Amino acid sequence: MEQQAAPSSAPVSLVQEIAALWGQCLGGREVGAQDDFFALGGNSLTGIKIIERVAEDYSVQLSVRDFYLAGTPARIAELVEQGRAGT
Repeated sequence: MEQQAAPSSAPVSLVQEIAALWGQCLGGREVGAQDDFFALGGNSLTGIKIIERVAEDYSVQLSVRDFYLAGTPARIAELVEQGRAGT
């Protein structure tokens, strides 16, 4: 599987951390930076779990709407970076 650089302003390590978090919440599967949450089998309950973990781990509160619109670990990492910059 070829890895692509995350086309985002978020550090690659943060993108990898978010992808690993998704993998944990989605039953231990491997998740890439550009993988789509719903294509991986994500649902509203899993989304809420991830949002809660992001708040705990990164002190950034994502709205459900923002989470679903972002849809990939790379875009969520961007939102985390934006949230960190705003605090």
